[in-house]
Amino acid sequence: MTEFSVGIFNAVRAKMDDGIIMAIIFFVGHVLIAMAVVSAVTGASIWEAGTIALVEPAINSVWFYILHKVWTHVTKS
Repeated sequence: MTEFSVGIFNAVRAKMDDGIIMAIIFFVGHVLIAMAVVSAVTGASIWEAGTIALVEPAINSVWFYILHKVWTHVTKS
């Protein structure tokens, strides 16, 4: 790495805690694993598998947000 890129990396790292860094690494690993599994199971191209690997967690995130709102409403009533 050049001095410039090391400086940028260190500046970004200083602004993040370990939890967010771990979440980013987990996300990247999740997408790569999902791509490999979808491709192996269905025979889809890596691009098709990549689309599924990105869309499915996005939909689950929306579902979790809705579930959290409903859960909070129901349990606080």
